[in-house]
Amino acid sequence: MTDDNSPPRTFKGLLRWATTPPQAWGVYLLAVLLVWLLSFYAGTLKPKKSPEANPPAATVPKS
Repeated sequence: MTDDNSPPRTFKGLLRWATTPPQAWGVYLLAVLLVWLLSFYAGTLKPKKSPEANPPAATVPKS
């Protein structure tokens, strides 16, 4: 057995790892891809139509 004396992984450690140069490029590209995919998905959604949201009836303007 080996003794593992490394400190427990924390969010701060993960953030420090993700902002070092080689990983930072990958994290940046992954974030850009995720934002693009979410915006593409949101753009493909169709708005819900409620039955009471009919357009107002066209009327002739009164002078």
